[in-house]
Amino acid sequence: MIEQKVTGNSAGGAEWGCTQDHFYSVDSGIDTPVIQRAKGIYMWDTAGNRYIDASSGPICSNIGHANRHVARCMYQQALKLDFAYPRVARTIENKSFTERIARLAGAGFERVFMASGGSEAVDIALKFARQYKHAIGESRRTRIISLMPSYHGMTLGTLAASGDATFQPVFGKMAVFSNKIPAPMTFRLPADKTARSYERECAAALEAKILALGPDSVLALIIEPVGGLATGCLAPSEEYFNTIRTICSRFGVILIYDEIMSGAGRTGTFIASHRWPNAKPDLVVLGKGIGAGYVPLGLMLAPAAWVDELRQMTGFNIAHTANANPISCAVGNAVLDVIEQQNLMRRAEQRGQYLRQGIKAMQTRRTAVGDIRGRGLLLALELCHKYSRQQWPAGFKALQRLRQFGLKHGLILYARRNNDGQYGDWVMITPPLIITQNECDEYLLRLERTIQDFESALKTAGHL
Repeated sequence: MIEQKVTGNSAGGAEWGCTQDHFYSVDSGIDTPVIQRAKGIYMWDTAGNRYIDASSGPICSNIGHANRHVARCMYQQALKLDFAYPRVARTIENKSFTERIARLAGAGFERVFMASGGSEAVDIALKFARQYKHAIGESRRTRIISLMPSYHGMTLGTLAASGDATFQPVFGKMAVFSNKIPAPMTFRLPADKTARSYERECAAALEAKILALGPDSVLALIIEPVGGLATGCLAPSEEYFNTIRTICSRFGVILIYDEIMSGAGRTGTFIASHRWPNAKPDLVVLGKGIGAGYVPLGLMLAPAAWVDELRQMTGFNIAHTANANPISCAVGNAVLDVIEQQNLMRRAEQRGQYLRQGIKAMQTRRTAVGDIRGRGLLLALELCHKYSRQQWPAGFKALQRLRQFGLKHGLILYARRNNDGQYGDWVMITPPLIITQNECDEYLLRLERTIQDFESALKTAGHL
């Protein structure tokens, strides 16, 4: 039996080596379990405790853990061809996987550029956008617009595109930060605004920003069709997306959808933008669920017309060593097998509705459940007083406490404060897409017990 506490050898009082969390803030206050094995939606620690992987790892393990088909394909591919560098060799696996992705994504996304993860794929999309516009003679276009709040990755370039004010003081002199416009948040609205009127105001802010910067200087708008942790799964309306599409087209601005979380079926369609046929983006970025945690994998989807035009001029000559790794391609194909054979896109829609209804019912019994939002199985529960919408004091460390109570009740939850809590505090409701209805009931039971303990702690501290 492995010891519950994992440490390295010590030298002079210091440990040698460490688990990844040694780099994170000691202020988290979470007794992180040491996970030994996983199967389906469940994980077991070294003490034998069983947990529901309530956030899919987070928002990555879409098809659950220990899928035999994926593991078998990974093993067989490693025995046949483990690696081939794409600048000097082509592989059948690269062709078959990208063809399948392109067909699922549909017209306008015939070309697929592979990466080692979501941040890298976003960075590639921004570079592709810039190189294409430069090649066709629009070389003044360098400005990026994104939303506040938002999240697009952790490379220097992608954290600069993300909408989190806490990044600016640390990295502001090392990266060119994007120009921000307000995200159309739906729960904490400005006075005298409805969700729809505020959406229209936020869309108008895009046009105003383009005009202020100079239309011929703006390269791209990058946006999450359904938000992730940064916005608590903000899900704007079709009207909003139609409007920003029209504005981008009018000014020649490339529209990029960051579907690292919302893509690969999690919101009920292969890419969330399939819901809005009149708001199709120019580029799409996928990650997380497309590799489902089995391999690090990210993708940029682009139109054949642009890629082939650029190839005749300068080419897009960006390369990373692990791009188009044949094992990653084989695993990606196997993940698509599971998504299609088990009809997980439809199940994401159904289970998402079921969990949303369960949390809505829970809200009638619990004071600390403020809002539930998102699409499919990309949902978030906002923690606040449901009547006053008041947040809990920062010193109470609400999200850390909730996660700790979750572990007590067998839930591994994903929740951390963004933008110093300026836009709210929430926990992700994002289990694997394979979750059954009975497992949803178990999830909801454990979640309500977790919130019940959380409310008891609020009362003890005098906050409820």
